[in-house]
Amino acid sequence: MTTATPSTSGTLAVAPARAVPRLGGLNGTLLRIELRRVLRNRRQVVFTIVMPVVFYLLFGKGQDYSNQTAGHGNVTAYVMISMAVYGAMIATAGAGAAVATERAQGWSRQLRLTPLTPAAYVVAKILVAMVTGAVATAVVFATGLATGAHVDSVGIIVATALLSWAGSLVFAAFGLFIGYLVPSENVMQFIGPGLALLSFLGGLFVPLQSGSTFEVIARFTPLYGIAKVARAPLTGDPVQWWWLLNIAVWLLVFAGGAAWRMRRDTARV
Repeated sequence: MTTATPSTSGTLAVAPARAVPRLGGLNGTLLRIELRRVLRNRRQVVFTIVMPVVFYLLFGKGQDYSNQTAGHGNVTAYVMISMAVYGAMIATAGAGAAVATERAQGWSRQLRLTPLTPAAYVVAKILVAMVTGAVATAVVFATGLATGAHVDSVGIIVATALLSWAGSLVFAAFGLFIGYLVPSENVMQFIGPGLALLSFLGGLFVPLQSGSTFEVIARFTPLYGIAKVARAPLTGDPVQWWWLLNIAVWLLVFAGGAAWRMRRDTARV
């Protein structure tokens, strides 16, 4: 859009439109700033890294079932993968939801005065969220493999770790959606209990009995497909199409919701 401004000769001069930078302004400097902002929140970092490890040690170690066989490993490895999914989920959701605080502090408004496009800003938030999710996944796997989690091959370890991390993309979008939807003072109060409830419903904390009422309900929750796919290399179960459909549908729901709220937010300026 161009703006007409009066010139010294009395005629109207047309100001040139502001050029959109390459990649909408997405660059390494922006990513470093965003990552630094996340890491400065020490309480969130500790919660993201410590809580999944604590849950792994509680449920995966020292139990009667810990050394029982589970596919290509033991039950401890099964719990390790589940807690890696949980850690990556809370890491990416928390990093995405930080947009609520940034909006309240006026940071988002300041960014809209720059050439940075809204799409580039969202991509930057998702990339930073995925970095924190990778750290959470790595910490849980390192702890598990050092404390008795047995997996038959390195390939299975790599596959389950990557799938646990990749699935957290769904919750990076979830965090952004909630960050744009809920006021900053309530966002973490909503996300914490909400993710815990989804973890129980999705079979992340308690294994679901096939064909049971709870298992049927779990198929429609956001964590069901992610948990099933992440654990498939260990359990040896073939990946089912409805697991992938579950992941795709929830990703579209959360990403679409985030885009909708972002458009409404940027339209006010």
